[in-house]
Amino acid sequence: MDEERRTLPFECRRCWHVWEEEYVVRHGADAHGHEREIWLLGGVQVPPPGEGAVCPRCGCQQCTTFPEGYLSRHPELIPPAEPAAPDATPLLSPVPRRIY
Repeated sequence: MDEERRTLPFECRRCWHVWEEEYVVRHGADAHGHEREIWLLGGVQVPPPGEGAVCPRCGCQQCTTFPEGYLSRHPELIPPAEPAAPDATPLLSPVPRRIY
């Protein structure tokens, strides 16, 4: 059997969380000579990824996949590991103060 690694990006349609999962796909033939793919996630056989994915953040099952390598071309979709530092600049109103 041939093996290949596939990293597929997902997006939750509820909380908009974006993540990737790495699969190992084994290609081969079954006992009748038909082509077969076996998908493994963390060493466990799973069905091929699709509309049944579960969001790791909110648990929603309304997730979608992107084409393989999509996030490498759109890194702005990947949330930062740490939240951005707050801006220390004070907020100023654009409306001039009224002088009495």
